[in-house]
Amino acid sequence: MPPETKIDTRQAIMDAGQAVVQARGYNALSFRELAKTVGIKSASIHYHFPTKGDLGAALAKRYTETAAAGLERVLAATPDASERISHYTGVFRAALLNDNRMCLVGIMAAEKTDLPAEVLVEVDKFVALNVAWLTQVLGLTGPDADAKALAVLSAVNGAQLMARGGGDVAIYDRTIAAYRTAGLLP
Repeated sequence: MPPETKIDTRQAIMDAGQAVVQARGYNALSFRELAKTVGIKSASIHYHFPTKGDLGAALAKRYTETAAAGLERVLAATPDASERISHYTGVFRAALLNDNRMCLVGIMAAEKTDLPAEVLVEVDKFVALNVAWLTQVLGLTGPDADAKALAVLSAVNGAQLMARGGGDVAIYDRTIAAYRTAGLLP
């Protein structure tokens, strides 16, 4: 078997780090524990990510880039706003089905006061991406359009959090259905 490349190691570190953050939050990231999970020395993680902030920023950036690509695919493939929102809320639901995980950036945002500046920059980019997408999809206009879109993002994250806390994805499903009934979502 060929030796693992630097890119493979970096990817493995990021994958393990993302799993930790989505399950237990940014503060749970430990280079020592990640090293054990990946099967490398702690110094190897520092080679790729000199600080925990560098790793956190890289995780949030990759997550945002993946989300951006997914949101663009939904826009291209689905003209109906209701279907687009169903795809959108389905992504958050899928995280719950993956070992009861949270949105990576949502859980980071909950720890905002503990995040280094470089991570905050990437968290803010994710929020801005989602707000812009929701504003477009929901046809929001006017001076409070961004605030309304942020309310929708917050509501979906809140539904995910409540379902995670209850250990039951059905809580998420009922909450999203209630948002539709109340007119928050199409």
